[in-house]
Amino acid sequence: MSATTIEPLLTIEDLARLLGVPVPTIYAWRYRGEGPRGYKVGRHVRFRLAEVNAWLEGRADVAKVA
Repeated sequence: MSATTIEPLLTIEDLARLLGVPVPTIYAWRYRGEGPRGYKVGRHVRFRLAEVNAWLEGRADVAKVA
């Protein structure tokens, strides 16, 4: 990505839809500091898809196979 290119940002609703969770869950995660890093844009919170993907990778549930 070049310095002049800005990736589209996700709204809280977009993020909830993407993750398949209710919007209040996103707010709860933010309150507890558990969700992906968000950015304040004026009065709004937005999320970078790259940050969401990194956050998801950190929560991968790898089952141990015996």
